[in-house]
Amino acid sequence: MDSGIDGAALKKIDPRAMSSGGADHPQRSLCSALPNPCDVATLGGGVGAVRSSSSHAAGIDNGPPHPAAVATPVNALLIAFNKPFNVLCQFTDRSAPPRRTLAEFGLPREVYAAGRLDYDSEGLLLLTDEGALAHRLTDPHHRQDKTYLVQVEGTPHPDQLHALRDGVGLNDGPTLPARVRLRETPPKLWPRDPPVRVRKTVPDAWLELTLREGRNRQVRRMTAAVGLPTLRLVRVAMGGVALQDLQPGQWRIQQP
Repeated sequence: MDSGIDGAALKKIDPRAMSSGGADHPQRSLCSALPNPCDVATLGGGVGAVRSSSSHAAGIDNGPPHPAAVATPVNALLIAFNKPFNVLCQFTDRSAPPRRTLAEFGLPREVYAAGRLDYDSEGLLLLTDEGALAHRLTDPHHRQDKTYLVQVEGTPHPDQLHALRDGVGLNDGPTLPARVRLRETPPKLWPRDPPVRVRKTVPDAWLELTLREGRNRQVRRMTAAVGLPTLRLVRVAMGGVALQDLQPGQWRIQQP
């Protein structure tokens, strides 16, 4: 797929981003979207760190600055990482056999995930070394926008979309209202490995969904509750930070 991105759009790799995470990265625990959701353009390149690239070059409209965007504390390190499918949001795993973790992607040793992204979900994961910033990104009282591209099984009916927008009753209570839009065409995403299993006799569709809360497996539970099972889930923005052109396994240091 031709993304239309010129290699010159990428800036010089930051030397700090080249430090090795290593398998001995200590496990850290957390102290516990934008208005116009974006397409993610395909970018060639392997696992590693890249600097912020031009949103215009990637064909992405990030819209105006988001009022809830996080103000990064002085000297805090904030990293945007494209988490691949079937990777844990932690640096170690004691299961047998062990699952893939963040340790294999060369992330700085001092960072930890600000919030979570399910093992079987993909896309933007923010990491930081600053507890106050992590708290602001994840504390429910701040209600940071989180935007997802969601592939669902079935053809969404207007009533189903209205239900998602108004709030869905789940076993842990009703959800807050959400912004939901049915996409006319599939987004430009990297191929998933392994591919999504789709039934040829059942149609599927893509939604753009923005939440301001973060319950366990919330998006999947919401779409299932209205009769639209989730097939693929990719987070493309959180707290005013967009995934942009990062490919699975790539990361960049996010500027304050």
